[in-house]
Amino acid sequence: MTTTPLSPTARSRINRVKERAVTERAALYAVLDAGLVCHLAYVHDGAPVVLPTGYARDGNTLYLHGSTGARSLRNAAEGAEVCVNVTLVDGVIYARSMFHHSMNYRSAVIHGQARLIVDRQAKLDALRALAEHLAPGSWGYAREPNAKELAATAVLAMDLTEAAVKIRSGPPADEDYDVEADAVWAGVLPLRQEWGAPEPCPLLRAHDEAPEHVKARVGPA
Repeated sequence: MTTTPLSPTARSRINRVKERAVTERAALYAVLDAGLVCHLAYVHDGAPVVLPTGYARDGNTLYLHGSTGARSLRNAAEGAEVCVNVTLVDGVIYARSMFHHSMNYRSAVIHGQARLIVDRQAKLDALRALAEHLAPGSWGYAREPNAKELAATAVLAMDLTEAAVKIRSGPPADEDYDVEADAVWAGVLPLRQEWGAPEPCPLLRAHDEAPEHVKARVGPA
């Protein structure tokens, strides 16, 4: 599945600026692996709803989780069609005309049905994937979920077969006559995210500094 290209369907086909569509499945995985928050869209009582939530990818499966009382997860678990999006902004495009101002971005959209994970071990495996995506190294360090916490947590699995990836990079795409006029500055303002220094919980008593798996996210001092 890793090398199987994305095959557009009627709802996943990119029509607007379709030259930015990327069909390599590795590109889909790269976008999902780089993000931390996705937006889950579904229809409830005839009205669209979009909610942010944490996620993780394991192979060709996307995992979502939340409270068992969450309407969004209950709706998705009942077999409703859902759509998930992850978008990463890499920069703002300052063009020579307002029409061509834009963004550099990487975006993935997944369509399909989500299934509720009920097997205890499968649920723990999915939660491990979610924890390691958000906070690598934490699963073997912090306490694992107890029975009560597992019962209060819903985990959904979604196949990544029906998906689309769109990427924009590079300088402004100005009109030739604006380039020739050379009247204003144009270019890209890159956007980069970085981790700050760990901030310890004020209730800590026995640990003076963050563990190695936390400090590793920040990098060398």
